[in-house]
Amino acid sequence: MTPLTLLVAIVLLALGAYYVGRARALRVADGPNRRLHSLPSYYGMYAALWGGLPAIIILGLWVIMEPFLIRELVLAGLSPEQQALPPAKLGLLYNDIRNLASAGATSTAADAGMRAAADHYLWLKSTGHWALAALALCAGAMGLGYARSKIGSALRARPAVERVFMILLIISSTLAVFVTIGIVLSLIFESIRFFDKVSLFEFLFGLHWSPQTALRADQVGSSGAFGAIPVFTGTLLITAIAMLVAGPIGLMSAIYMSEYASPQVRGIAKPILEILAGIPTVVFGFFAALTVGPAIRGLGESLGLSVASESALAAGLVMGVMIIPFVSSLSDDVINAVPQALRDGSYAMGATKSETTKKVILPAALPGIVGALLLAVSRAIGETMIVVMAAGLAANLTANPFEAVTTVTVQIVTLLVGDQEFDSAKTLAAFALGLVLFCMTLVLNVIALKIVQKYREQYE
Repeated sequence: MTPLTLLVAIVLLALGAYYVGRARALRVADGPNRRLHSLPSYYGMYAALWGGLPAIIILGLWVIMEPFLIRELVLAGLSPEQQALPPAKLGLLYNDIRNLASAGATSTAADAGMRAAADHYLWLKSTGHWALAALALCAGAMGLGYARSKIGSALRARPAVERVFMILLIISSTLAVFVTIGIVLSLIFESIRFFDKVSLFEFLFGLHWSPQTALRADQVGSSGAFGAIPVFTGTLLITAIAMLVAGPIGLMSAIYMSEYASPQVRGIAKPILEILAGIPTVVFGFFAALTVGPAIRGLGESLGLSVASESALAAGLVMGVMIIPFVSSLSDDVINAVPQALRDGSYAMGATKSETTKKVILPAALPGIVGALLLAVSRAIGETMIVVMAAGLAANLTANPFEAVTTVTVQIVTLLVGDQEFDSAKTLAAFALGLVLFCMTLVLNVIALKIVQKYREQYE
């Protein structure tokens, strides 16, 4: 039984435990809830938690520990000569054993010892899964039995259930915080390693980006240029073009649908507009590369302008179309959340619909609108496929939208694709780019928050 199948079985067990606990509570009540401290549904959730949580905990521990346990057991079964291999070669050998067991393919010729190790690996996986299933389901059944025996008129089910959910919420929020801290620390530590090889001043203020370092000192290109100004300039240029398209169109669409459109028109227009959010970005990339890019180049040539086959304008325009739903949908929800009393008060003072929209509704909805625009900016900065297909990979320091540029995310992908040494400046440059991009986004969010707070104080 695979872990996914076991998870489904645990969910079904918890669902059955809910109905068992609820039925038990109704029998104990001997009437319409007269002898129960809590509603019958809380007793059902109490039984479901006791039936599902122990099994989920066992499953989670196994998923975390399984790779380490199986690795140690497989390596312990190898010959003494193989166990004496250096750690790097031993890791490659274990990967070959796993590949042979799962796909039947290895990087080297498989001998009898490797095939025996692969069979041992498969046996350990299968035995472990069945043992896990038996242990988890037994723990769930025992938990269900314990919960059923505890259900009675003296059981305070609602506080117990709410306490468990509070603990789960605290664990989830704490996990989110630690994941964020881990991401930031990983960026910082790897960036420090990069700045040990490349000057911070050169990285932040250099005007040439060509991170082509050689793997050996005798190869051509053993030193690269790591000036990131062209990369960040391209990112800001494409983001600015995208926001010039998505910002006005998305905000105007939201105002129209929330204040002017009839319910029938709104019911049709909003779903059609939000379909854009479900289109894969690679489709937008094809559209930009095959339709928008050639059209811009043809128009530029007819006007006597020099337009590259891959340009920032093509990528920015298509990216702006892609993020219109983010601005429109969120702004529409924020505008609809403005109390109707503000509208009625404005109309009572003799204001027209346009005056009410400009002087009452938009100021009241400004924090949410700024949040929608910030989300759109983050989406534009993080986009990769459209830039790769429509703007290219050239790190040009230019403000001309008709030339090819690149962005931070595209360079990060380019630097980490393929067989790379993680000790080289070329690979570590990706972490430095990510750290600077993180800091830029953080500064933008702080500035926007200050602006919103200042405007809110003036409005209130």
